[in-house]
Amino acid sequence: MEPLSAANTQFSLNLFKKISEGDASGNVFYSPISISSALAMVSLGAKGNTAAQMFKVLSFTNPPKPDAATPASHQQAQKPQIACGVKGQHGPSMTQQTQKFEKCPPRPAPGQKTEDQIHSSFNKLMSELKKPGAPYVLSLANRLYGEQSYQFVEKFLNDAKIYYEAGLEKVDFSKKSARVDINNWVEKNTQGKIKDLLPQGSIDEMTRLVLVNAIYFKGNWVKKFPKEATSDGQFKLNKTQTKPVKMMYQKSEFPLALIPEMNSQVLELPYVGKNISMLIILPNEIQDKTTGLQKLEKALTYEKLMEWTRPEVMLQQEVEVSLPRFKREKTYDMKNLLISMGMEDVFSEQKVNLLGMSPSNNLVLTKVIHKAFVEVNEEGTEAAAATGVISMTREMRIPQFFNADHPFLFFIRHNPTKSILFYGRFCSP
Repeated sequence: MEPLSAANTQFSLNLFKKISEGDASGNVFYSPISISSALAMVSLGAKGNTAAQMFKVLSFTNPPKPDAATPASHQQAQKPQIACGVKGQHGPSMTQQTQKFEKCPPRPAPGQKTEDQIHSSFNKLMSELKKPGAPYVLSLANRLYGEQSYQFVEKFLNDAKIYYEAGLEKVDFSKKSARVDINNWVEKNTQGKIKDLLPQGSIDEMTRLVLVNAIYFKGNWVKKFPKEATSDGQFKLNKTQTKPVKMMYQKSEFPLALIPEMNSQVLELPYVGKNISMLIILPNEIQDKTTGLQKLEKALTYEKLMEWTRPEVMLQQEVEVSLPRFKREKTYDMKNLLISMGMEDVFSEQKVNLLGMSPSNNLVLTKVIHKAFVEVNEEGTEAAAATGVISMTREMRIPQFFNADHPFLFFIRHNPTKSILFYGRFCSP
């Protein structure tokens, strides 16, 4: 599963940089594993260049090596949902057109997973994440909604069921109740945190298939923040502007690492059970004219993220932690983001090849909607979407404060599989 987790992390970072290109100073929150698993379901039916582009953007083609970051010397947050709407390219009077057949994707390089191995890895990963008896709530659910009169390739439906536990629900998309039913399913599977995933007008009588993925997480901190210690504070938006915020506080031992090259720190806040943690990357000061995160975001790669957060360098230290209490919801129309990353053909009526899904290849992906919710408070979190790291020793000066009163990056990670469940940037209360 490690190559898949590495691919998902690489995809997450690539997506974050694309989001930041259009919104350099806003809050960001999404679930990369929700997005990638939903698109992986679509790829079950993709062929030729359409499949090749999807695999490349999702980093399945050349995933980073999971051990690439290890130096030789060391060898209630709501979940995001994503819905992919697929419409027929033609109306009822569609004329037969000549199909364009494309070259198959190249064979995998040595060590690269085949398509079946990738989907099998997703299945194993989801089983690992949903292990019964965990001291937190983590649910993942997939469902296909297909036009009741449309004929889908049986193998696609079977594979979606086997690998992603996604059953097919036949619906009449011409009725308004179809959108309501889908939204109700999403709301139920995110404990009521994600409402109205599909907005009005997002599906109509031309819609043929909607794929929905819902992920929900709720965990309590191993070390809770005392409510009586929460106080009013000021959050620095940049060097000159501030906004009022409720700041949580506690003094305790947490895993902590320094990143001298970035003039930043990394703090790990584990949830009960310690299988899942929130990791926060905080610059020591605002270093530019915007959020202070530009240098960090530009330098962030898969290898550096793994290096900065390795258990060997995250040494338990007594630290005074101040962290904003916050609740945020974000919605993303992923289509243009994915196209800009190179996933073009699946959205193009002229180039799409979904023969593995539709016998007549008359389907095209029309929408990819992702909605995420996160709440961080004294009890815990509820969420619905390298070189130069210093491992501190007793002889070194220990930072007394981890004061997150200015913009920071954070992510929620499943530690056994190193899977990033949620990724975010907090810039403003």
